[in-house]
Amino acid sequence: MPSKKGGDGIKPPPIIGRFGTSLKIGIVGLPNVGKSTFFNVLTNSQASAENFPFCTVDPNESRVPVTDERFDFLCQYHKPASKIPAFLNVVDTAGLVKGAHNGWGLGNAFLSHISACDGIFHLTLSLLLPRS
Repeated sequence: MPSKKGGDGIKPPPIIGRFGTSLKIGIVGLPNVGKSTFFNVLTNSQASAENFPFCTVDPNESRVPVTDERFDFLCQYHKPASKIPAFLNVVDTAGLVKGAHNGWGLGNAFLSHISACDGIFHLTLSLLLPRS
């Protein structure tokens, strides 16, 4: 017997994540690996990027437009009344230290900054040089 809703009974695939035009990604990594420098280059910002642990205590945030040729093509083709491009909110967080879940470093404040993000970008050093 066919369903009353008129569908064919096939369920759509589950949606993983959140769709939107403004998503938030957090940059995480160990102290002094260049998270703030990467944030400044990516967002064209002037956030403080000093050479000591926990230079970033409060997270820095900035919006970056996501350029897409397909969006430009669709706007030229359909000529909408307004164009609203997608943006990515980038968050520069404090350094991730061992024991953050026990309250070390920024502890729960750090974890709350990360949990507010839709995605995480883990920045690592590929080559460890001796520090002077």
